[in-house]
Order: sequence, then C-alpha cells, then structure tokens
Amino acid sequence: MFRISQYMQEIVRPSALMPARTPTGPVVIWNLIRRCNLACKHCYSISADYDFPGELSTTEILQVMEDLRSYGVPVLILSGGEPLLHPDILVISETAKAMGFYVGLSTNGTLINEQNIKALAKIKYNYVGISIDGIKETHDHFRRKQGAFDASMRAIHLCREHGIKVGLRFTITKDNAHELPRVLDLMESESIDKFYLSHLNYAGRGNRNRKDDATHRITRAALDLLFDRCWNDLRRGIHHEYVTGNNDADGVYFLHWVQRNFPEKAGHIQAKLEQWGGNSSGVNVANIDNLGNVHPDTFWWHYNVGNVRDRSFSRIWKDTSDPIMAGLKQKPRNISGRCGKCQYFNICGGNTRVRALQLTGDAWAEDPACYLRDREIGLYHQDMGEDVYSTVA
Repeated sequence: MFRISQYMQEIVRPSALMPARTPTGPVVIWNLIRRCNLACKHCYSISADYDFPGELSTTEILQVMEDLRSYGVPVLILSGGEPLLHPDILVISETAKAMGFYVGLSTNGTLINEQNIKALAKIKYNYVGISIDGIKETHDHFRRKQGAFDASMRAIHLCREHGIKVGLRFTITKDNAHELPRVLDLMESESIDKFYLSHLNYAGRGNRNRKDDATHRITRAALDLLFDRCWNDLRRGIHHEYVTGNNDADGVYFLHWVQRNFPEKAGHIQAKLEQWGGNSSGVNVANIDNLGNVHPDTFWWHYNVGNVRDRSFSRIWKDTSDPIMAGLKQKPRNISGRCGKCQYFNICGGNTRVRALQLTGDAWAEDPACYLRDREIGLYHQDMGEDVYSTVA
C-alpha cells in the first residue's frame, strides 16, 4: 500500500529519517467467508451467494486469532466474500478488538442498515472500507446488482452518523476510469475520511477480466489526479487520506512528481520511499482464506503455502522451504527484465509478483503493469530514439 498523504506531508513538514521499523508481524487480510450477496466483475475470490463447504468454524477462527496475536500480528482486516454474512461476525470482531488488534472491515456496504448499525458501531472498528466503482449506473453494473450504489451510500452515511471511520475503495479499470473525478468529488461532498485506489490485480474474476485493466496512460492520469487532489487538500487544511494499492510503481511515479514540483525536497522523499521499500507480499502482508489456506497476499489464491488446520500460522509464515515464500522474503528479490534493471528498484521492490506469474508463468519476471517509461527508470533506448513501456504489456 502506498500512502500518498503521508509522503505529501513530508514535503510540508519533513521528518527525520529514523531507522526503519520492523513490524512485529504481517498485516493479515482474512477472508472469513466466501459467500457474497454480489458477483462483482473484479472479485479475486470469485464469491457467490451460496455457502461454500469446508470453511473454518468460529471456534477455529478464534483459535487462529490467538496464534496470530502471540506471533505479533498487529492488524486484522476482516473480509469475504461479504464478511457481514458470517453468522458470528460480531463475536469475531469483538474478540479481535479485545485481543488488541487494529481491526478493519472490508465490505460492499449493502448489508449495513438501520437494524445493525448500532451493533457495528459498538465494535469500534478502526476502519470500515466500502467499495465504490463509480456513480450509480457504473457501480451497479460492476456490482451486477441494481440499487447496490444507493445501498452502499446509505451504509457510508450510517457509519459517519455513528462515528465509524469510513473510506471508499475504488478499483480502476478502463471501464470506470472516467468516473474517478466524480468519485473523488463524492468523497469531498460526503466528508469521507479515506480514499483507496486499487490497481486491478490478475486474480479471480480480476484475472478473467484483465483485458479491462487500465492502460498505462489512464493509470498515469489517475495518479496525477490523486496527487493534485491530495496536494490541494493539504494546502486548504483539509484532511483526507489518499492511498493506492497493488502497484508499487506509484512510489516512483510520486518521486518524479516531487522532482518536477519540489526539486529541493526530492532527496528527502527518495530516502523515505526507499525506507518504505515497496511490495511486501509474503513479508509484511498475509492472507488467510475461508478454508484456512495461507497465501502471500489476497491475490495468490491459486497458491497455498500452508493451512492453519495443519500448522500454526506462525510456523507457516516463517517457513522458507516453499520457493515462492523464499523468493518473496529474499532482500533484495531476484527479479529479471525491466524491474531488475530499474534504478528505482529500492523504492518499489519489483512490484506485484502475481501479475508477472499470471502473464508469463514466471513469478520473478518484470511486472507487466509497470506504467513507467524506460527513460523514467534509467533504461532509455538511445538506439531506438524513444522510450518504451514493458515489452510484456
């Protein structure tokens, strides 16, 4: 995850470069249930509205949570499917909070209503993220359900009225990129705390629909807009949190924005970005699915590194006998192509490995979704007289 607002603040109020903090454990995104009342085009878990067999029981979930806490996991993001369809979501959430986790809820929002909002507010979730793919018709088309937009907006209003920090999550594709300005306007008009732009990742229905991935030019325009919005909010004293996910090249693209606009701050920002280090799948980000399978992150559902019914999460996560986990934990990672030659490798860390695997069969090939031009990463082809994007894209 790239925190735009955090690095914008470094332009205004630079902080000292301290030794990098090592998290006590990974952030765990947990798909508690695969059932969902929607069938979204870009769903990585390919959820549907029926009960999937073999899911972890509530007792098993609570036992795994104890192991996660003892291992030092600081954050649990409860997801699905639609997590609010889990019959014991309140018990699980209450227990997670009592254990001291930072607890987030990742939901489509359509099931948050006047009947359950007080119970949800009582949990005191640290954050509730609600997916919005565009305004009304666009959102309903992506979610494949008429009225989904209105239901999600009602959920946002209810969360705000009951003091729950709520944010919008927007997955950008060629089919909804034109809606981004309107969604950002919605964020401002509704006084929503946070905006998260997710680049399309090639997993689940997102893999089936990867032909809809935003082109590099559209991606760059989206980032330009986010940078401008964030900077303007900062200058006006308005606090909105802007973050992006699933494309760590965003950090390098931001550095170029700083070099153009605040060249005197570029060295400081580059040092901060290198300390961040980009992609942390398999290191500081983990996923547990509804069956108890552990994955390097939520987009690796086709690849299991263990199951919490067979071994504790702590043992699974430390085990580097698996070649993927060994490669992800290697520092620096051994990545070929443009990524391996990029002069900003220390910022992005080679970006998202699952996209390379899906398109090339090689998890350590260059990321095909890097939208930076060759000259922007120190690979200008003088013999061609021009700069190019990845040869895979």
